[in-house]
Amino acid sequence: MNPLRWLLVPQAWQALQSRARVARQHGAGRLTVMLHLLWCVLAWSLLRLEMPGWQRLLQQRQRYYPQISPLRPRPLDVVRYAMQSLWLMLVLPLDNSARSERKRFNAFGPLFRWRQQFYQWLGALPAHMAKTGIHLRTEQQLQKLPPRVRQLLFIVAAIVASLLALLCISQPFGITTQFVFVLLLWGLAMMVRRVPGRLSTIMLIVLSLTISCRYLWWRYTETLNWDDPLSLTFGLLLIGAETYSWTVLVLGYFQTLWPLNRQPVSMPPEITSWPSVDILVPTYNEPLSVVKPTIYAAMGIDWPQDKLNIYLLDDGSREEFREFAASVGINYVVRPTHEHAKAGNINHALKVACRSDYVAIFDCDHVPTRSFLQMTMGWFLKDHRLAMLQTPHHFFSPDPFERNLGRFRQTPNEGSLFYGLVQDGNDTWDAAFFCGSCAVLRRAALDEIGGIAVETVTEDAHTSLRLHRQGYTSAYIRIPQAAGLATESLSAHIGQRIRWARGMVQIFRLDNPLMGKGLKLVQRLCYANAMLHFLAGIPRLIFLLAPLAFLLCHAYIIYAPALAIAIYVLPHMVHTSLTNSRIQGRWRHSFWSEVYETVLAWYIARPTTVALFNPHKGKFNVTAKGGLVEERHLDWVITKPYMMLVLLNIAGIGMAFWRMAYGPANELLTIWVSLVWVVYNMIILGGAVAVSVEARQIREAHRVEIAMPAAIAREDGHMVPCTLRDYSDGGVGVELREADALKEDEPVWLLLRRGQQEFSFPCQVQRVFGRRAGIRLHQLTTRQHIEFIQCTFARADTWALWQDGFPEDKPVQSLADIMVLGFKGYLRLAEYGPAPLRRLFRALTSLVSWLATLLPQGISRAPAAIKTDFS
Repeated sequence: MNPLRWLLVPQAWQALQSRARVARQHGAGRLTVMLHLLWCVLAWSLLRLEMPGWQRLLQQRQRYYPQISPLRPRPLDVVRYAMQSLWLMLVLPLDNSARSERKRFNAFGPLFRWRQQFYQWLGALPAHMAKTGIHLRTEQQLQKLPPRVRQLLFIVAAIVASLLALLCISQPFGITTQFVFVLLLWGLAMMVRRVPGRLSTIMLIVLSLTISCRYLWWRYTETLNWDDPLSLTFGLLLIGAETYSWTVLVLGYFQTLWPLNRQPVSMPPEITSWPSVDILVPTYNEPLSVVKPTIYAAMGIDWPQDKLNIYLLDDGSREEFREFAASVGINYVVRPTHEHAKAGNINHALKVACRSDYVAIFDCDHVPTRSFLQMTMGWFLKDHRLAMLQTPHHFFSPDPFERNLGRFRQTPNEGSLFYGLVQDGNDTWDAAFFCGSCAVLRRAALDEIGGIAVETVTEDAHTSLRLHRQGYTSAYIRIPQAAGLATESLSAHIGQRIRWARGMVQIFRLDNPLMGKGLKLVQRLCYANAMLHFLAGIPRLIFLLAPLAFLLCHAYIIYAPALAIAIYVLPHMVHTSLTNSRIQGRWRHSFWSEVYETVLAWYIARPTTVALFNPHKGKFNVTAKGGLVEERHLDWVITKPYMMLVLLNIAGIGMAFWRMAYGPANELLTIWVSLVWVVYNMIILGGAVAVSVEARQIREAHRVEIAMPAAIAREDGHMVPCTLRDYSDGGVGVELREADALKEDEPVWLLLRRGQQEFSFPCQVQRVFGRRAGIRLHQLTTRQHIEFIQCTFARADTWALWQDGFPEDKPVQSLADIMVLGFKGYLRLAEYGPAPLRRLFRALTSLVSWLATLLPQGISRAPAAIKTDFS
């Protein structure tokens, strides 16, 4: 193209004059005006901007390029234009909806018409498959088969698939052939993931395992440098960590292959045939304000009162707890000694007090719903070998990850995957675990195994393992029937996970599920995966440090060309991410597990390793609940390990640029691969740091969001209808139909309904802001407090739909969220970190902020304010 073409185009001269005039009107200097004119000249020289398609684009230039100011040009704006244009062409949605910006961004449209047609075909594929109903009919036919026939069919299919996959896994390919192979499998996976149904999920698992197994085969056979001891040592450490991750991946796929989604069984209509139940609420050092709602809710459970016995098991021997139990008419149990912590407390009560056929156990902060027993007990009457039925542990307060990151009710929390999917998958294989609370156990089965297990600090999982060894079955219902308080601080949260990790490894050593009698093969695999999961500390640390082996020590941990590494590693990561997103998307968003595991890795690595060699070492620690966080602060004690890892990775980045400048030219691609790995690790470590900045928590009573009709009765008898928007143990928030219908400090009565009954509670208006009002409960009697808990926390439908409120997982969006989170972590270090490091991280975050301006950004939804030619 003629670079002087712009001299012959009248619109170009008009654009030059317009840009110069606008820049001068806004006080731009001479250099700014020259930059304006330079961009205009370059644009009109290289592109036919006078064409109608370009003119329509230029009229909305500020909308499509919001990060580029026409009044403040910068030297690298040409890079920003290029990056944003590429993003617009490749990423913008292509559907027929109103949000499809590509319909209007038609300057590049003809170049990518094939992409539009392909994505429209993919978008129509789920609807076409749903219309045919093939997947539903296939699943129904499989469900009709006898269980043994269905299992045999799966075994045969698995063997055939394994043989075919083995050929693909072990066949040696050149780089070009490998590229074509992974491209074909990726295209197949992109189509299959859009097909609804479980069979398409199984197909994704087969594709993922084929790619992952081929990657691991390649790693073992071609990528170890046996001639260099240093490279071999680092390489073996990395391949060991990868083998561990592959094992957990395979077991995880198996565990969640076909979630059971068990439904409740109705109780018989003759209430006289219902069994008696003992409700046990163990407590040690928790305040009475935490325990009261649990007891009040338990007292209101819909069950014959003559067959319901509530026991408060106080291992702290506190007089105020004894008086409280006497005042509400429940049983109070203490013991003279305090060995074996919670397990010993429960076993003591089973020996000296409890006499019922079944035992329901609740942690002292887990508030049960009224329907708990009617939702769970039916299965015990149907299956006489059922020893334990577990329901989810649901939390109405944010855990440290959710609170410190501001993600409460926006992203599934750390426990959602286990209680939403893993336990449901375990239930398919009759391997659901007892989790210590929100569960019912058959008393005869407990007596047969000698009560709750006391040999390990995870007495709950060990108890269910013993029950399964005796031939009893277990069950899991994925409907929350109780809710409690999450840990208040990151240190308490980590302490709890350390106990879980140590206990599971203790079980692995003392009562290994892979050995011994009584377990089916599938049960052994489910238990083994649960225990192996807590050994992730050392492998995670290896992944965070692995690229530094080359950058700092010049050790080839993967002894292969950089291009081969990319062609084998990236498909393995992409297929794993796509498959896990399909399986876990409702309960764990992509890449968030990286942050969770990184936060815990340093702290569980040592206790799990010690427990492997000395399983009897370690003690039980109680998780604190109901505390406060007075001020926002960085937990420097928790952050120290992450800081060490961050500084090591910064050193690795510095060495990467040094090697680019002074190292051998043939290592350039290897340096870039290592650098990308280090940057990714830095993002994940930044997320870990962001979690360690404790947000303020000044409420002892956590508020629960709800939408429930209510009414306010004023002293003059006037009724004010309203909607209950949130509640806590100390007050409520309401939305009024009219603004300022209440006055501050006004005494009122809150009216709530439970079934056909109506209850009133004395209150005082705390604050009024428009149509919203905050109301504090005022001097409730014990009976009124019980009724309030049963009208709110103990409602049967309170928690059932919480899990459905999370958005669908989108891996690309999740990756972007993690990148933003990592950057926020370094901003927090620059703000709250130790003084010697603040300057370093301020400079680092400033550099990253500048680099971020080069990245593409979302389209502005506001109309363009300036509609001028390209500048």
